[in-house]
Amino acid sequence: QVQLVESGGGLVQAGGSLRLSCVASERTFSIYTMGWFRQAPGKEREFVAAITWSSPSTDYTDSVKGRFTISRDNAKNTVYLQMNSLKPEDTAVYCCAAARRARMTKNPYDYDYWGQGTQVTVSS
Repeated sequence: QVQLVESGGGLVQAGGSLRLSCVASERTFSIYTMGWFRQAPGKEREFVAAITWSSPSTDYTDSVKGRFTISRDNAKNTVYLQMNSLKPEDTAVYCCAAARRARMTKNPYDYDYWGQGTQVTVSS
């Protein structure tokens, strides 16, 4: 069982930055594809970004391209989401997830483990 713990959320003004971290308990963290998802009040869960183990390759939802960067440090069992130029519409609970697969996926149903989430609030 993989446990994921997020941190780094908070309140920031529009245009500001935050860096989210997700630490995994699993020693074989390097074989998982890791993703970040978000859910705003009254909205469905939305894919934000993902990173594979190999290469690694990354993918982003269109609304965050050029502003967010996902990265991972396998030695620390940690995945990061650097969020710059934040907008009020980025306000949501952000969750990291791990998929037991090497290929990129945006589908939340492909992810096997989920963290509890961290709140990100962007004020205008």
